Amino acid sequence: MIGPILIVDDEPGNLAILKQILGADYKLVFARSGKDALSAVEKHKPLLILLDINMPDMDGYSVCRQIKADPQFADMPIILVSALGDAGDETAGLESGAVDYIPKPVSPALVRARIRTHLSPLLVATLQK
Repeated sequence: MIGPILIVDDEPGNLAILKQILGADYKLVFARSGKDALSAVEKHKPLLILLDINMPDMDGYSVCRQIKADPQFADMPIILVSALGDAGDETAGLESGAVDYIPKPVSPALVRARIRTHLSPLLVATLQK
């Protein structure tokens, strides 16, 4: 099983959907707030993060910037997941350091494809070590 992948969302229903989509193929770790996400990154050192933008304590942009500011995690792929529909939200996410953006409601096929795309280079590099 590949992972871990950190999934960050304050809504239990969204976490359950992503667990259903990814749970058979990946080891998953969950966080329900920005603060918990930062702790989980330190503790679990995930291969990839799926990060909600709208959270009560700290938005996904801030979480992304903080993770990317740490040289240890600067290359970690972060994919923002959000129901926000404005193109400016996607742009702001990419400018904060995210590598991709998935709109909610999520498409299972799209989530799997984006994760495979961003994990492939990491897995090849790991095998070459």
